[in-house]
Amino acid sequence: MIGSLLHNEKVRNVAAQAILLAAFAASLLWLVANTAENLSARGIRVGWDFLWRSANFPISESVLPYSPSDTFLWAIMVGIGNTLFLSVVVVVLATLLGTVVGLARRSANPLLSAVTGCFVTTARNTPLIVQLLFWYALLTTALPAPRQALNPFPGVYLSLRGIYVPSLSVDGNASAFWIGALVAAAAIVWVGLRFGRGRLSGRWLYPSLALGSLITAVMVAAAAGAQLSATSPELRGLNFTGGMRLSSEFAALMIGLVLYTSAFVGEIVRGGIDAVARGQWEAGRALGLTEGQILRKVVAPQALRVIIPPMTSQYVSAAKNTTLALAVGYPELGLVIGTVINQTGQAIESLLVLLGVFLAISLSVSGAMNWLNRKVALVQR
Repeated sequence: MIGSLLHNEKVRNVAAQAILLAAFAASLLWLVANTAENLSARGIRVGWDFLWRSANFPISESVLPYSPSDTFLWAIMVGIGNTLFLSVVVVVLATLLGTVVGLARRSANPLLSAVTGCFVTTARNTPLIVQLLFWYALLTTALPAPRQALNPFPGVYLSLRGIYVPSLSVDGNASAFWIGALVAAAAIVWVGLRFGRGRLSGRWLYPSLALGSLITAVMVAAAAGAQLSATSPELRGLNFTGGMRLSSEFAALMIGLVLYTSAFVGEIVRGGIDAVARGQWEAGRALGLTEGQILRKVVAPQALRVIIPPMTSQYVSAAKNTTLALAVGYPELGLVIGTVINQTGQAIESLLVLLGVFLAISLSVSGAMNWLNRKVALVQR
């Protein structure tokens, strides 16, 4: 009986996998036990109870409200909020700028193509941390004092103390506005997916949905007692009041990450468009379509099937690259975790949180992009 089982290839394979799994589990248990023993010998406590202790350290800027009296757990949540906010801003702006760069690289204008080619080559072949330090040094030394702040656009001011832009604030029952906004955003996604390819599709579908959703959110907020107010920065004394301030650290990080990521996105867009057969362009011209119409209605839908997979990697990399904020001092999750480690000595637990958060972000982005890839993929019959 035993001999026949040993000669069964399937049984041998299962046994080999079981042995490997047992060896891995034993190694992991040994590592955990040995680490806990060494930490205990050095007087370092192991556990998660530190998360509920008061943090007692400041965070210079945050998307979520924070005070030093909050717990370490909330400080970590604030760091996660900063990381997610920065990641979303970088991904959106890099996608828009990268699309423009990719189209410009294919331009028949030799000057435009050469300039964008030089930008792509420089950005892709220069270390990202060097670019971040360059933009940080530029923003903190080249810009004037607040009284002589540059005013490139109405309501926008550039100075040594940061970038000041108009802002929208919610007074009263702010939660009602955000709930209405989330419901409206969900409605945009649902209607777009349901009717985006049907008879309701067109160039005005998504702008109309966005406007209608904004009006709905405002109406819900007004019914619940919330009020929206817009403020613009004004120079009073030695500094600006009102509006929203983007610190030099955040601005340098955003500019550096957007430019760096957009260079890769531009090449992905250019490669995706070039992957579409030239016959598609010629067929569109034969039907009397303009170059813009051919690009939007014929080439772009086919190029998406090539663009989305590598774009997934770029989006994941953009989120992970936010950890380089340590170089310029922006308090994203990595910097907050570093401060938590210095305050508590709980290095293992804190780093596990850091690893878990970025793993969750990467898997979420990959899952969303894979779902989108399946939606645009050709259906095999």
